Amino acid sequence: MNITYKSGSRLERVLRSGRFAVTAELNPPDSADPQEVYDAAVTLAAVCDAINATDASGANCHMSSVAICALLTRAGYSPVFQVSCRDRNRIAIQGDLLGAAAMGVSNVLCLTGDDVTNGDQPEAKRVFDFDSIQLLRTARIMRDEGVFLSGRKLTTPPRLFLGAAENPFAPPYDWRPLRLAKKVEAGAEFIQTQYCFDVPRLAEFMRRVRDLGLHERVFILVGVGPLRGEKAAEFMRAKVPGVYIPDEVIARLRGAPKGKQREEGKRICVEIIQQVREMPGVAGVHVMAYRQEELVAEIIDEAGLLPRPAQAGTPAGDHATYHPHHPRHHHVVK
Repeated sequence: MNITYKSGSRLERVLRSGRFAVTAELNPPDSADPQEVYDAAVTLAAVCDAINATDASGANCHMSSVAICALLTRAGYSPVFQVSCRDRNRIAIQGDLLGAAAMGVSNVLCLTGDDVTNGDQPEAKRVFDFDSIQLLRTARIMRDEGVFLSGRKLTTPPRLFLGAAENPFAPPYDWRPLRLAKKVEAGAEFIQTQYCFDVPRLAEFMRRVRDLGLHERVFILVGVGPLRGEKAAEFMRAKVPGVYIPDEVIARLRGAPKGKQREEGKRICVEIIQQVREMPGVAGVHVMAYRQEELVAEIIDEAGLLPRPAQAGTPAGDHATYHPHHPRHHHVVK
């Protein structure tokens, strides 16, 4: 069977082949040291098909997504470039898309972005020249029609696999599948969802997605992640926009033996992965382990998702180049 690829990225190849995909989020450093990015990436790369470089998520400033993607592609890893509409206008965004593609970035996640009131610099000026749907359309036009929004031609269009986010766990629930349909129409080819701690709610969302036939038009990766404990879970559901954690999950963490809440949080995450993997229309999982990258490999292993499928080229990514500062090139095992 001949498969047409928009980008040829590892993530796209895994998804279009019908295999269950795994992506993970790299927590961006508050640092100018590239080694901190490499140290985090080397932990994730062996168990993931792509690594998300977040774009000031939660409206908090960290190393930029485009810079992290540049570092990852130099080291041969396959990144997902997250683009938020909150901080840049259409001119800057189109330039970033071209620049990222020129560096070998093949996967782009189009986001509207959390409002600045959620971050630690609430006085920052909002841009929001686009929303995520307009951003998807723009990236698709650049890729498929070979022009900027102005109509000016590109000499070489970017080859991109386009993604977006969705939150099945935020009301109004009936509206969420319809919002997803709009993103698919705009150009979304893969979706990464908000954290899933409510499997029955996800099941209802996926039932409606299948009714609309969207599962045949877009690859849905369900967001999952380990909870450190009861206090962390309470903080997340109170302070992190869009995150819903049922009372029974909090109670399960609270009931864990002393010193075992972190282990119980990991176990909950593994169980959720095993449940969502059986849902028709779910194409993979997106692991978000904030400041707990060391748990990602354990979670993926215990969920039965190893070994990851081999790909043409390097096992780690799409664009292998030697980087003298990367631990992989010094035979360092961490």
